[in-house]
Amino acid sequence: MSTNLKGKVAFVTGGSRGIGAATVRRLAAEGATVAFTYQSSGDVADKLATEIIAAGGQAIAIKADAADINAVNAAIDNTAKLFGGVDILVNNAGVLRLGDVSEFSIEDFDLTVNVNVRAVFAATKAAVAHMKEGGRVINIGSTNADRMPFAGGAVYAMSKSALKGLVQGLSRDLAPRGITINNVQPGPVNTDMNPENSDFATALHGLMAIKRHGTPEEIAGLVAYLASPESAYVTGASLNIDGGFAA
Repeated sequence: MSTNLKGKVAFVTGGSRGIGAATVRRLAAEGATVAFTYQSSGDVADKLATEIIAAGGQAIAIKADAADINAVNAAIDNTAKLFGGVDILVNNAGVLRLGDVSEFSIEDFDLTVNVNVRAVFAATKAAVAHMKEGGRVINIGSTNADRMPFAGGAVYAMSKSALKGLVQGLSRDLAPRGITINNVQPGPVNTDMNPENSDFATALHGLMAIKRHGTPEEIAGLVAYLASPESAYVTGASLNIDGGFAA
């Protein structure tokens, strides 16, 4: 691995599993000090932090529900105090609720918007207050912002589409400060929430050019690029990494 991120401090929401955990590992391997949040899987989060430290990196796990803006803001502020700032924010935490419009509850609608949109804005607002020139904000969106080819995904797709407008607008706010903001939009990725071996996965593969799920590590690779100095000319973008799902 390179040391592109040596001396940088990264904060990752929802970093104990799946894409989040792969991102934490990759940023740490690139030299960053990584603080990451978890909601309930404390043992898994602590094991990940211990693994990174044992490999010579720096990482801390912080319990904070992504839907609790005060808790996440406090975690970001404390990370900045502990390590002298925040250079990279990865808004990874998200929820997926599916259902026909006739059955989809307002409670699930509110949860989806609160976690997938409101919490992203709040964490970004908190983190950029600690960023210097060269700061990076990276959201984990979804290819469903561009294509929703099955029933039941309207609210989820809406929430991920909202991130596109958010980064386009915020790119104008943040560029004068030398901070970039972008979305990574994965397609199907092999995680606990969306395992590759299922009937639903087979149906998804039929919609894709590359007929397989992606891996969390592949998504983390694009995150690492957007976090690096090499991506300084990329901002306001929503980048699909989806095996041709939206092609």
